[in-house]
Amino acid sequence: MSASNPHELFPIKPEEGLGIALLPVEDDVFVEETYSDRPMTGEGSARQFMGSIISPKRFRAIFLFTACLMLLLVGRAGYMQIARGGAYRALAEENRFRSYVIPAERGIITDRNGVILASNYPTFRLISSKELLPSDEGERLSIFQALSQILEVSPEQMTEAYTKATSYQEQIQLAQDISYEDAMRVLAGRDAWSGVTLEVDSERTYTTDQVPTLSHVLGYTGPISSEEYEAYGKEKSYRRFDRVGKMGIESFYEDRLRGIAGEELVEVDAQGHMKRFISRTDPVDGENLTLSIDSELQSSVEAILRARLAGTGIENASVIVMNPKNGEVLSLVSYPAYDANLFVQGMDGDTYTALLEDDANPLFPRATSGEFPSGSTIKPTFAAAALIEGVITPETTVSSTGGLSIGPWFFPDWRAGGHGLTNVYHAIADSVNTFFYMIGGGFEDFKGLGIERLMQWAATFGFGSQSGIDLSGEADGFLPSPEWKEDVKNEVWYIGDTYHVAIGQGDFLATPLQIARSTAVFANGGFLVTPHLLMSVSGNATSIISTDIADIIKTAMRRTITQGSATSLQSLPIEVAGKTGTAQWSTVEDPHSWFTGFGPYDDPQFVVTVLVEKGGTLNLATPIAKDIFEACNNILLE
Repeated sequence: MSASNPHELFPIKPEEGLGIALLPVEDDVFVEETYSDRPMTGEGSARQFMGSIISPKRFRAIFLFTACLMLLLVGRAGYMQIARGGAYRALAEENRFRSYVIPAERGIITDRNGVILASNYPTFRLISSKELLPSDEGERLSIFQALSQILEVSPEQMTEAYTKATSYQEQIQLAQDISYEDAMRVLAGRDAWSGVTLEVDSERTYTTDQVPTLSHVLGYTGPISSEEYEAYGKEKSYRRFDRVGKMGIESFYEDRLRGIAGEELVEVDAQGHMKRFISRTDPVDGENLTLSIDSELQSSVEAILRARLAGTGIENASVIVMNPKNGEVLSLVSYPAYDANLFVQGMDGDTYTALLEDDANPLFPRATSGEFPSGSTIKPTFAAAALIEGVITPETTVSSTGGLSIGPWFFPDWRAGGHGLTNVYHAIADSVNTFFYMIGGGFEDFKGLGIERLMQWAATFGFGSQSGIDLSGEADGFLPSPEWKEDVKNEVWYIGDTYHVAIGQGDFLATPLQIARSTAVFANGGFLVTPHLLMSVSGNATSIISTDIADIIKTAMRRTITQGSATSLQSLPIEVAGKTGTAQWSTVEDPHSWFTGFGPYDDPQFVVTVLVEKGGTLNLATPIAKDIFEACNNILLE
């Protein structure tokens, strides 16, 4: 091999495919000088390979790190595939399917004659979930802004609903009460906001725009509150935006009116678009309820109050008309009232504030929740107690000379000079205070019932506890006692306290419904009935006094009309019985005016109880009761 020929030293040609091309070298000296001092590759330490520049120690460290990393990855994969495989498969299956609620139709409410009081009209709502909406805030806001151009809801309201959702798949209501026209516009642009769904909804409507006092009976529906949702929402499968009954019948019978929602299951792709229908469970509509209320009578009572109170400056009254035989409530009026539709449709802040700040308090169901001194309407109850306990007989008489004097205190009759010799019939008919002072607290040698027995019998007649009517928020009244007075007022109980309670004054408090219920005992022959509004409910009736005792009080109450304090009712087309009352409750305000009675006298079909707050000076309850008896005769008996 000649050193003068470089191709003999490097017999590699470019065409052999190695990609290396040697330039021809003309200068033999250059080649020799270039390579003569290089050692042969086979000589000792000079023999090196391309990868051997990494030290053995570092190589081992890299190898161990790589091995550990691979082991970790393999272990993690095994854990996910084997230990957690079932859970992840289930999650993947869950993500494949979407469950859509099919709301049930809420049951309608009618009066005893089939007149619709509460019904539904169809609307739409817009729902979604965090899972279906874009996670990017900008993209999500863009969708909300586009929807707000169609619907009467701001992007901020939609964002608030989104933020409140506590789980990824929880359904979110973006808008409600959407009209058909707007719903069609949303559907037309559905490709721009995938993951947003229209759901058929309904909104409640009431006849309370015509008869506002029915609002206290019916209540209304509204969105479930946070407190309600946490208390029972999840347990009863409510969604955070579902409507529930608020107040009245809507609240008390929520479970029956609500129905059972259905479900539609569909398979979706990764973007949430439906691929195919899987199954459907139809909803079960809520139960239709028939109330004992006669809406025509309710409207008439409301009109009577409006006419009688006009120009008097008096604003508040309560009326109960009830069947004394079975407890069916025919009319339940708290006056004034409000239109329940305002709450369903959503009222502005000024309107709501005006309702809250109205001195007449139209939101207050005073007929069932108001607590008032009973005045003389309690006297039939205490007279019956005295007859049962043997304190008096029907023939027992006392002399009314204008009142009783106890030491420096004087307890007057309402008539100056008194009422003369008085028995139980005259005492009830003419509301003789002296008679009831004596049977209640006694006088000189005459031993009365005493406060303990007075309150025991009051409790027997239903005072001091809720009546059990199918409405929430009923008050229970108040039964005073010496122990209560000492604990609360830090005062001892005097005989004068007993005298005051015996005529329905002082600390004794009752609701108008309790007065109506006690009156029914004398109308039906001695039974305490449970008032109720739902026709299908069977009112409980408990015998608490004998028919003989009930007939004595019934006869005395008839004399109130024929020769006592309510002779103006003699002109009615039917014979009625009753008891008037005037209740002091303030040293500066006018007393309350009461009337409670029943008719027709021979076969009572309805009890009528009227309370006019601050109406005692004008004795307004009696003429109002007369008008209501006439309405009952015309509507219920003819």
